[in-house]
Amino acid sequence: MTVSPGPAASSHRVQPFRSDHPPASTGDALLRAATRHSGVRCVALGLLALAATTANLLLPAALGQALDALLTDPSGATRRVLSCTALILVLSVLDAFETVLGATTNARATAWLRERLTRHVLDAGPRAGRRFGPGELVARLVGSAGQAGAAPAALAGVLAALATPLGAIVALWLIDYRPALVFLCGAPVIAVLLKRFTRDSSQCVARYQDAQGRIAGSLTEAIDGARTVAAAGTADKEVARILRPLPELSREGHRMWRVQGRAAAQAVAVAPLLQIAVLATAGLLLTREALSVGELLAASRYAVLASGVGVLVGRLGGLIEARASAHRLGELLDVPATAHGTRHLPRGRGNLELRGVTVHRGGRTVLDGVDLVVPGGTTLAVVGRSGTGKSLLAALAGRLADPDGGDVLLDGVPLRALDRRELRREIGYAFERPALLGDSVEATIGFGHPTPPAHRIRAAARTARADDFVRRLPHGYATPCAGAPLSGGEVQRLGLARAFARGGRLLILDDALSSLDTVTEHHVSEALFGNMPGRSRLIVAHRASTAARADTVAWLDEGRVRAVGRHDELWTSSAEYRRVFGSGAEAAEGPAGGADDGSDPSGRERTGDSR
Repeated sequence: MTVSPGPAASSHRVQPFRSDHPPASTGDALLRAATRHSGVRCVALGLLALAATTANLLLPAALGQALDALLTDPSGATRRVLSCTALILVLSVLDAFETVLGATTNARATAWLRERLTRHVLDAGPRAGRRFGPGELVARLVGSAGQAGAAPAALAGVLAALATPLGAIVALWLIDYRPALVFLCGAPVIAVLLKRFTRDSSQCVARYQDAQGRIAGSLTEAIDGARTVAAAGTADKEVARILRPLPELSREGHRMWRVQGRAAAQAVAVAPLLQIAVLATAGLLLTREALSVGELLAASRYAVLASGVGVLVGRLGGLIEARASAHRLGELLDVPATAHGTRHLPRGRGNLELRGVTVHRGGRTVLDGVDLVVPGGTTLAVVGRSGTGKSLLAALAGRLADPDGGDVLLDGVPLRALDRRELRREIGYAFERPALLGDSVEATIGFGHPTPPAHRIRAAARTARADDFVRRLPHGYATPCAGAPLSGGEVQRLGLARAFARGGRLLILDDALSSLDTVTEHHVSEALFGNMPGRSRLIVAHRASTAARADTVAWLDEGRVRAVGRHDELWTSSAEYRRVFGSGAEAAEGPAGGADDGSDPSGRERTGDSR
């Protein structure tokens, strides 16, 4: 579970992942896969580009022949002029087809990349969010995927842009080898310019995209904590924090323009010199009658095409941006997806075991050699101060996270070895702040695979004390959640209903009763603790009243199990245990703990795995 209190309150904000050495092999492999996915379209795009390049290379020769015909035999020049006209029309048609096909190919590749990356991020689970942060993930899945999706069309454009000068040099050679040799003497200079442009541009694009990602991450945090920001009156400070990378973004953007401008300026300086040299050589050959006037015209046009670095720079720039974006997507793929086994559970009542479980987060040990057993059909409440790893333990019990050491078993089978569907069918979850996924309230309660039947969904809503307020919604169970006026307690009851509707042999509640009023909590607890035969329950509890109802309490302290026993026994024997639920008047309430509201004594809002 991830609950962000907002930038003004968070003391351990997730920072976007930043890499100075992007995984080129993963990113390049992703581009190749995207290109193969649109293979037919890419081939068609390449053929169109080749046809357009061919027509473009034929046009100077046709113009030269038409000019010679007009000078020597005007009566027979009509056919030559018509050929030139036909080539110009063909170029226009090919350009239109190439534009349309390029756009649809980009859209197809982008859709494929987003689907694959989104699936992988969801398969990786919370570890992807811990590594990158939600804002950075969204920026990569939306922005970077869109830029990387342009790679197939950009590649075809680069190949066409390369084929044009190479073809122009060959055509120039066929007219006369001497102008071609003159041009080739200056070709290494152009090659050096292109190499330098590629190197400098790649670095600028990578840093620019990194700054974009950090702005997106900070913006997401601020939006998530908008109420905290408003209450603290720190909007101006948050704007400054969000836009802190803006100078770097501007600097890298200007640097990209300077790199492209420098490359274009150098090309402008070199290309005309080469064109003049070729034209002078061809003019000299014309005076010696080694070339005709039409061939001189064709040679001058081929010199322009051969030195057309500006087009190639633009095409290369698009490909470089796509490749840099693919590297950022490759970093997402480097986060391993959760691997599932093929085993199925034997008959059992949901006996949960944690054996020597150890977990490290951010360079510290959050759970250290935890051993726990939840006998089948019983309830274990996990209590402890903020930061002791309660929510992380709950995540391990349902395999929303994996331990760095030790094993978690359900009815004797390691969770890592379980089939994915078996795992999710047999373990239900309710969170402190559940995500209301689904098109309607009914779909939200039934969210999962397989979808529970309608009668079970309504029965679960009644058990969670949600049925009454759902029926009062504008369209009852068909009401879209996005437009439903739901309080925090009502949202939590829908999350509980979803967990109850799943069935299975293990139910995990991660502080899922915290927003319920006293009467509703009493009724839900009655069902939770007394009406679920054959189903084990692990409850992260912050209220003494919740812990008091459990069969057993596991007291976590500094990542270890301090004690295991009944709540009343621990309460009587340890003043420190009582202080877990509060102090002063709250502790004096005794085991019922009626006054305890589950708040963090430090005053901070609780977040994610830190509990």
